[in-house]
Amino acid sequence: MTILPDWLTDNNDCRELEAMLRNRSPESLETMAARSRAMTLRRFGRTMPLYAPLYLSNYCSSGCAYCGFASDRTTPRRKLDEEEIRREIAAMKQLGIQDILLLTGERTAAVGFEYLKRAVDIAAESMQRVTVEAFPMSIEEYRELAGSGCTGITIYQETYDLLQYEALHRWGPKKDYLYRLATPERALEGGIKTIGLGVLFGLSDPVTDALMLYRHARHLEKTYWRGGISISFPRLRPQTGGYEPTHPVDDHLLARIILAFRIAMPDVELVLSTREKPSFRDGMAGLAITRMSIASRTTVGGYLEGENSGEGQFEISDSRTAEEFCQALRSRRIEPVFKNWEPAYNGPSRNTLPCS
Repeated sequence: MTILPDWLTDNNDCRELEAMLRNRSPESLETMAARSRAMTLRRFGRTMPLYAPLYLSNYCSSGCAYCGFASDRTTPRRKLDEEEIRREIAAMKQLGIQDILLLTGERTAAVGFEYLKRAVDIAAESMQRVTVEAFPMSIEEYRELAGSGCTGITIYQETYDLLQYEALHRWGPKKDYLYRLATPERALEGGIKTIGLGVLFGLSDPVTDALMLYRHARHLEKTYWRGGISISFPRLRPQTGGYEPTHPVDDHLLARIILAFRIAMPDVELVLSTREKPSFRDGMAGLAITRMSIASRTTVGGYLEGENSGEGQFEISDSRTAEEFCQALRSRRIEPVFKNWEPAYNGPSRNTLPCS
């Protein structure tokens, strides 16, 4: 029987957040929005840092029921070689992108640590900031990635509901709930500077998942207080395999969740990707969200090959060009930021050790 850590189930620190999430707070959604906007403006100003994902591979060894990359899908498998990685990065730089997120499926013989580390080496040659969303790794592996120029990782627990997690992750290394849960701590101990957390809304009860996500973020803040934390709010999107969400989240509830997190965590970076439609992204920009993806492609080789690059991990909703999206931000008096990180700051952090 899997025993969850105490910090993940302790409700003492999140009663106000739970009241907002369950619509039991005396504040209306409009009042929450005004409060959130004021906090966002005071802490982050009128800027929006932008990044883009680069899918290195769609090989995967796990059987996630909701993912287009699951190992039982009939999607043709592919990984970028070194020259293709360089060409994709060059195409991204032509769009103005300086902040890149490298993605793979779970670890396989075809795409393992050495392949990922080499991709970080290549990206760090020309990108101002390089982060990774891939398989969980050891402390030593994270230390090597940090030495190559990786500044952050993104690792979603997907759902914190243990029973649902075990049912959805049918086989493969991702089935190990506790190992995945401890991944952010291993990364921070290995010198990675920033951690991106999130759940995939639609898999389980969204309020319960949001509360456990909050507890996870607060635990990392308290234990690794010099490390940076960001939180993302992806919703399940159509993908190869046709999995339908058992707990669909509408725009109103997602907005409430995002606003509540800004109020509960005023200094944390909140992220919204191109999974969401333009109207929702535009509405949340400057209201609570402080980092967004732009001109995303969810296929391997998508920046050069476009629609001819095959099926992606999921369908995107905001397909605007980088120029169109930046114009939308500026119309709301928000300045798009393509670079807010100097490569001189890359490399292992000496300040992410847990506090004593």
